[in-house]
Amino acid sequence: MARTTEPGALTPGIRFGYATGSVATGAFGTVPGLMLLPFLTDSLGVAAVWAGLIVFLPKAWDVVLNPIAGRISDRSTDPRGRRRPFLLRGGLALALCFALLFAGPDLGSTLADSLWVLVAFLACATAYAFFQVPYVSMPAEITSSYDERTRLMAWRVAILAFTILLAGASAPAIRDAVGGRDGYRVMGVAMAVIITIGVLSSYFGTRNAPFATLDAGAGTLRDQLRVVAGARDFRLLLTTFVLQALATGSMLAGVDYLAGDVLDRDGAATILFVCFVGPALVLTPLWARFGTRFGKRTGYLVSSAILASGAALSCLALLEVPVVVFAAVALVGVGYAGAQVFPMAMLPDAAAADAKRTGENRTGVFTGVWTAGETLGLAAGPALFALVLALGDYRSSTDGDAVQPDSALTAITLGFSVLPALLVVLSLFWLSRYRLTEADL
Repeated sequence: MARTTEPGALTPGIRFGYATGSVATGAFGTVPGLMLLPFLTDSLGVAAVWAGLIVFLPKAWDVVLNPIAGRISDRSTDPRGRRRPFLLRGGLALALCFALLFAGPDLGSTLADSLWVLVAFLACATAYAFFQVPYVSMPAEITSSYDERTRLMAWRVAILAFTILLAGASAPAIRDAVGGRDGYRVMGVAMAVIITIGVLSSYFGTRNAPFATLDAGAGTLRDQLRVVAGARDFRLLLTTFVLQALATGSMLAGVDYLAGDVLDRDGAATILFVCFVGPALVLTPLWARFGTRFGKRTGYLVSSAILASGAALSCLALLEVPVVVFAAVALVGVGYAGAQVFPMAMLPDAAAADAKRTGENRTGVFTGVWTAGETLGLAAGPALFALVLALGDYRSSTDGDAVQPDSALTAITLGFSVLPALLVVLSLFWLSRYRLTEADL
């Protein structure tokens, strides 16, 4: 592996190799958020409130675990690279646990089936922490270039968008093609294969990546977290991103319900995903160029405003005009592309600014706190959406054929549209106060 203390521009091969890790993060970030809540409420018959809690608790565990995983990877001295071995170990464990998540036998009771899902999802969350945190930490170490990080994130978000489209569209299709709980089981195995492909590709694709050789920060994990908590711009960026992750998690959880119960149209879930992710496949490079010209903070503000506008317009689903909803979700996709590129490019800037100031490497701790917040937001989103369902008197079942009252249809629509829009608008208060620039690195 090439070693350098001041890496700059990366080769296209390294950019692509690193970016393919988003195949794993995209599949795991998308499919449970899309499929797990409906699996619990409409296949296992779990009440919406309890289903939301099952989805939330394992991800909440990552809030504790992710900083620990970051600290462990910070201290790694493996000759293959500080982070790379974790990609392989954590990633393959994630794929196995994900296959088991939906593969539980019929245990004869809702409680037993729910416990299987809870334990398996907890195992997934644990394995994911040891893949995701080292993976997200790598950009701060493999390049010191302010603009190169934006280009690297453009590659990553493009592959992330493709994976969200692939996994988000194919997972419901596989489930529906097979049918019943067996459909969920086959879907789980198929997604585990996709995760494995991303894990192996990112591990081998970064074997020639350069990396910085700063020593890990001294002191205990508590000491490191105290330093991270004192980084003002990082705090502002994290708060913004967590609130937007909460909004995204709520929208993601609502796709299956909006498609099946409100729009009541075959294939609507797949169309919604194409509208959501399709723009990102085209616009991600344009957002990267926008950021290079006008700055990352400005790009993040503009893309967030577009995302919020599209989410708010999605409330027109109550008019039962699908084409209008699809157009609104496409607008969400335009904003979502930028709202992924810029914070992912700004995170390594915050870690690099700390390393420049102190001469010590806390990248893993920064990333651990970041991914803990992201995970919490994405987990709380479905839980919040489930609470909205419960307030709307959503009716759970074991066959997915329950007739929903008008209050439930309204709750689904508001949880998918107005609620996420308000969360994104709220996040802009913190983003507008962010000040870190290239001159600080």
